[in-house]
Amino acid sequence: EVQLQASGGGLVQAGGSLRLSCAASGLNVDDYAIAWFRQAPGKEREGVSAISSSDGSKYYLDSVKGRFTISADNAKNTVYLQMNNLKPEDTAVYYCAADSPPLAILSSWTRESAFDYWGQGTQVTVSS
Repeated sequence: EVQLQASGGGLVQAGGSLRLSCAASGLNVDDYAIAWFRQAPGKEREGVSAISSSDGSKYYLDSVKGRFTISADNAKNTVYLQMNNLKPEDTAVYYCAADSPPLAILSSWTRESAFDYWGQGTQVTVSS
């Protein structure tokens, strides 16, 4: 059974940092595309970042480029999202998602429908 466990959310002031973790079981992260999505109140879920650790490709939403970094630790079977210089508009519930094969999935990484496996959300709140 595939399980994705997201953690690391919290309350932080604008300009602060958080690191989200997505711990996977039932799959090897280096065989899958792993993505982070977020959903703010009253808004649609949007893709924030994605990674294929098998070839090192990484993708980012334009508004987080230069502030967020996605990475994978294959030994721990975990994907991270380092979020720096957080802004109030980053406030949302963050979800991790996975599917394979990675190259096919990543061509549509911003679409929820591209991913079959989802973790529970972790709340990120950025105060101004």
